[in-house]
Amino acid sequence: MGKRVLVQRMGRGSPTFRSPSHLRVGPARYPPLPPEITVKGKVVELLHDPGRWVPLAKVVLEEGMEFLVPAVEGMYVGQTIEMGPSARIANGNILPLGMIPEGTQIANIEKRPGDGGKFVRASGTYAIIMGRSGNKTQVQLPSGKIVELPNTARATIGVVAGGGRPEKPLLKAGNAYHKWKVKARKWPRVRGVAMNAVSHPHGGGSHQHVGRPSTVARETPPGRKVGHIAARRTGRRKGR
Repeated sequence: MGKRVLVQRMGRGSPTFRSPSHLRVGPARYPPLPPEITVKGKVVELLHDPGRWVPLAKVVLEEGMEFLVPAVEGMYVGQTIEMGPSARIANGNILPLGMIPEGTQIANIEKRPGDGGKFVRASGTYAIIMGRSGNKTQVQLPSGKIVELPNTARATIGVVAGGGRPEKPLLKAGNAYHKWKVKARKWPRVRGVAMNAVSHPHGGGSHQHVGRPSTVARETPPGRKVGHIAARRTGRRKGR
C-alpha cells in the first residue's frame, strides 16, 4: 500500500508548498531587439526580488521600453547602459559575445541568441571569454567548464552583484525557514526513517532504520518511490 509521501503532497500544490509568485518583481531577461542596432538606456531603479538572491536593475531604453536584468557589481541608479554590437566595453553594457575582447568578465549569457539570458545569473558569479573559432565563442563558466556559444548571443559586462551571500552565517533556524520560504521549499525536511510507518515507507520500527533495500526501480509506483531511485550500482566499492 502506498503512502502519502512528501513528493505526493508537493504535487498537489497545497498552500504549504505553493510558490509565492505574487512576491516576484518580474522576469529578468534581455528585450527582443534587432541584433544589428545599438540603443541606450538608463538604470532607473535597483530592485530586491524575494527568492532570487540577486538584485535586479530596471532599465528604461530611449524609446520607452522597460526591462529587468540581474544587476552587476558597480551598477548604480542613473547609469547609462548601452546595448548592441557598437556598445562600449564598460561595466553593465550588453554586447554580443563576438564583440567582447578575450579575458573579459561577463554575466547573464544567452545560450541561444534572443533567449534573454540563461548562464551565469547567480550572485557573485562571472564567466570569462577564452577565445573564438569561426562563428563561435569559447566561454569559461563559473564551474570551469568551457562551452562554445554563438557570436551573436548577448552578455553583460561585469560580475553579478550580491557576491559573498553564502559567507554570512544563518545563526538560527528561523533564518533558514524564511530563506527557503520565498523559494517555495518546505523546511525543515523530516527524514523518512524518523516518521511513522503510515507516513513513509522507511518509517516505523523499534529503532530508526530503513528495514528493506533502499533502491527502487524507475517504474516503481509513487508511494514506494523513495530512497535510491534507479541506482546505477549498490554495495560498497572495492578497495575501500
